[in-house]
Order: sequence, then C-alpha cells, then structure tokens
Amino acid sequence: MVLFEKTLRNHVIWNVVYECDLRLDIDLAEGAPLRVSLETLDNGKPYTAAYYGDLAAVVKNLRYYAGWADKNHGMTLPTDGKYFAYTRHEPVGVCGQIIPWNFPLLMAAWKLGPALASGCTLIMKPAEQTPLTALYIAQLVKEAGFPPGVVNMLPGFGDAGAALVDHPDVDKIAFTGSTEVGKKIQRGAASSLKRITLELGGKSPNIILGDVDLEKAVEAAHTALFYNMGQCCTAGSRTFVEDKIYDKFVELSAERAKRRVVGDPFKPEVEQGPQIDSEQHGKILSLIESGKQQGAKLVAGGGRAGDVGYFVQPTVFSDVKDDMDIARTEKIRAGTVWVNDYNIFGNQVPFGGFKQSGIGRENGPYGINNYTEVKAVVVKLTDKNS
Repeated sequence: MVLFEKTLRNHVIWNVVYECDLRLDIDLAEGAPLRVSLETLDNGKPYTAAYYGDLAAVVKNLRYYAGWADKNHGMTLPTDGKYFAYTRHEPVGVCGQIIPWNFPLLMAAWKLGPALASGCTLIMKPAEQTPLTALYIAQLVKEAGFPPGVVNMLPGFGDAGAALVDHPDVDKIAFTGSTEVGKKIQRGAASSLKRITLELGGKSPNIILGDVDLEKAVEAAHTALFYNMGQCCTAGSRTFVEDKIYDKFVELSAERAKRRVVGDPFKPEVEQGPQIDSEQHGKILSLIESGKQQGAKLVAGGGRAGDVGYFVQPTVFSDVKDDMDIARTEKIRAGTVWVNDYNIFGNQVPFGGFKQSGIGRENGPYGINNYTEVKAVVVKLTDKNS
C-alpha cells in the first residue's frame, strides 16, 4: 500500500559457498531447482525473485563472510611503562539466532556467515511459517563437512525462541522480526545479561523531488513498496512528492499499480504472490479500510485480489493526512538512506535501524563485531639483566 502526501572461518564456510555455486550452475542447466522452489513454497514470493534475487544474494553473502575468517583479529596497543599490550577477538560462544518469514533463506545467511567466521556455534530457529529452506541448509551443512553441533536448526513456534532466550548456556541472541517480539527478547535476555542484536520492524518514507526523471522515479517508488509483497522492513510505503509533480506522479503510480501482475508465484510473469498468512492479509486489508474511512483518496487497488488465497490488490492512496492511521504507523528516522535508488544492499554495508527499529547492525565488519568479545592482554616486559 503506497501513501502519497504533498510535501517538500575457514574452509567449511567455503564448502557451503562452493556447494551453492555448483548447484546453481547445475540448476540453470536442468531447469527449476528444488532449492528455490522451497523458498517460494515457504513464503509465496515469486519464483523469479527468489532465484535471481534471494539465492544470488545468499551466495555472495556467504562468500563475503568466508573472507573474514582470517581477518577478525585484534591489535597491538601502545602503553606506558615496560608493558606489551594487545587485544584478541574471541568468539562470543553459543548463539541463538531467530529469523523471520519474509526472507527466510537470506536472513539465515546474514546470521550464519558472521557467526561461523567468528568461530561461534549456533542454534537457529526459523519462523514457524517458513522452515523449509532452513532445514535444507542443515542438510547442506552436513554434506559440507561441518562438525556435529556447530550448526543446529530448531524449527518451532514462539516457545522455542523463548527457550533459547532463557537458556543459561546461550551466550547471545540475534533476532530479526517484529518490534513487539524484540521487546520481549530484550526483557528475557536481561536476566542473564545475554548479548543481543535486534533488527526490528519499520517501514520507510520515500521523498520525490520535482527535478526527477518521472518515469524512473515512479518505477523506483513502486518497487520500493511492492517488492516481496510489501513484506520488507524497508518498504517505502509512505511517499512524499513535491507539489509541482504531485498529480502526475500519483496518476502514473496508480497506472503502474494496476498493471502489476498478482497471482501464482511460480508463473514467470507474476510480480506479486500472496501475503505470508491470514494474519498479515487481514492486517493489510484493515489498514486499507481505515484509509478509505478516514478520507484518503483511493486511486488504485483497495481490496483482496481473487477469491482464494491471501492475495491483495496493489493499492495506492493519495491526499493522505498526517493524522490518518495509514500515515501515523510509519517512522522517518532510519539507519539507512538511499539517494537516487532504493533497496540497495551490500554485504560490506551495515544494515539496521534506529529507535524501535532495532539494536546493532548486520553485514560488513559490524556484523562480525556482533559475534566477538574483545579481550585485552597486558604483558610486563622485564629487563633480561635484572
């Protein structure tokens, strides 16, 4: 739903990467691969997006963190007196990792890579809606030669995640999901002072100025929201447009939304599959209805798509006011700013949110930092003649 407002460490990791690359080549030759089919069956995202987007990003991310395995070192430090001081970066220990349903395979990689490169062991709990690709990763991990117990997959519901948070032998929790659950994890981790990183919910504003290439800006804003059925923590669901291009921008955006192909995610022409479940489906339809009732102008979509499944029409509102529910639920302070593009992620670039959108960062050296403890070592240097 778019809202428009007028306003100005080591070879075992490489083995998994190699396996993914090798199988990707085989799959390209043989046709539709089971691996990506699992992600589409799990999540409902279009097969083409899972194949060319998610799977490719997973391989790149694991390759990136494989390169960190011999670079996560400390430093020597100048000190007063006859002392030699240095730091060590030691693994934080056993890590509980709880991943969401919107990008199951990619979020697993974002957490597997830095944890393993840092020398940690991990227990990963996939979302109850999307366990399939996580379980397939477990099979690949075994085939790649990991020692037993290094990587563990724990399917289950919220009680399984709560058990990880409460367990005294788990040293760290990494969570991606809703703000509501993130707060519960923070409270639960306090009893044992576990280290935590939280990448939480939040949608983002798009700002469109009058000197843009209008057609490119419309397509970028369209993709910013509707990619992955709008189920992204970075979804650009609130768009601010400069007055002088506002009417034309809304007109073209409504036309683009009406052309968006919704349906069977295994069909190559489909751009948008179903929402993840009935809860999310109902939440979106409820917000759309509130926009209608509170006076926003509906210019595209506005209801469910079809009679079967959790499909929603690509929906665009204009003339949205700040006091409307569809406007008040969004945030504007963000941990990432994109200029002249949207949803550009690099494995080297930190990702995370401010305020209630989370604690800590993933990717790049910041991701590695989440899984290490810094130990200082100070050695007295004695005079050999004394």
